[in-house]
Amino acid sequence: MASMEHPIFSLSTKPDTRIRRYEHNGRFVEITPSVKGLATMHDRDVLIYCISQLMAGLNDGKQLSQTVRFKAYDLLQATNRMTNGQGYEGLKAALERLRGTTISTNVTTGGEEQFDVFGIIERARIVRETRDGRMQEVEIKLSDWVFNAIAAKEVLTLHRDYFRLRKPLERRIYELARKHCGSQGTWKISLDLLQKKCGSNSTPREFKRLVQNIVKQDASHSHMPDYGIRLEGEQVVFTNRGTMLPKEEPRQPAKLFISGETRLKAKEIAKGWDIDELYFEWCDWVNKRNLGTPKNTDKAFLGFCRKWFETRGRP
Repeated sequence: MASMEHPIFSLSTKPDTRIRRYEHNGRFVEITPSVKGLATMHDRDVLIYCISQLMAGLNDGKQLSQTVRFKAYDLLQATNRMTNGQGYEGLKAALERLRGTTISTNVTTGGEEQFDVFGIIERARIVRETRDGRMQEVEIKLSDWVFNAIAAKEVLTLHRDYFRLRKPLERRIYELARKHCGSQGTWKISLDLLQKKCGSNSTPREFKRLVQNIVKQDASHSHMPDYGIRLEGEQVVFTNRGTMLPKEEPRQPAKLFISGETRLKAKEIAKGWDIDELYFEWCDWVNKRNLGTPKNTDKAFLGFCRKWFETRGRP
């Protein structure tokens, strides 16, 4: 949800090497590229796919892991990409940009605000590769920032036709409508604020022209998923097509955030134990006892780990 609210991904289809900073209502995001450029809206497909795999497992009662492993072909097919050599090379380039893009922010995930500097993904590894150079399996470790948001279920579903939108600006506009309009009947936003939230570097006049083109195409073909879009003067109006119902909204976040530093301390306290496993044991323990959110989640989690190790010792 945080990455849908703030313009983290570049709208450019060419290497974008400028440092960007976005500020709104006391929150800021600064995005610094590598020499290969910022991660793009199309690179975001990789992150969306990883999150969807983790959420599906979480909903099935499986243990959540910060590392995701999948078949490259499945990702390319699910995100409406070519499955030839060009598609695999594009995926490699996306992984490099995702790993190289650095974010500095005070945006809250998991219910707690803190200043963080991190990559969108911590690392990526091609596990198997065919003789002709095509990757078969990919392993990605998500950043703590992304992982904590998933653990707190700060995630929204996207329409499958999102991957059929080829223009980066169309995708970004849909994300904002999904985040802000949700299951409401309508949502309005000024062109100025929409441009700011999109992270567009166009002139206001050019941005309005681009939005007008999207409006015209949607009026002719209804190609925007979930929401119709129209212009009323300097206001952009989104209308729910009826595909987004209130019951589809996610549960409220558990807000049991723990920092990366706390995870390291927990490893020392509960030597040999999987910290992700202990994290979910702790969440279940808190929720079953209706204790509410601890005032200091880091301290509470470390206390739980200490008691756990005293009782059970090494696994």
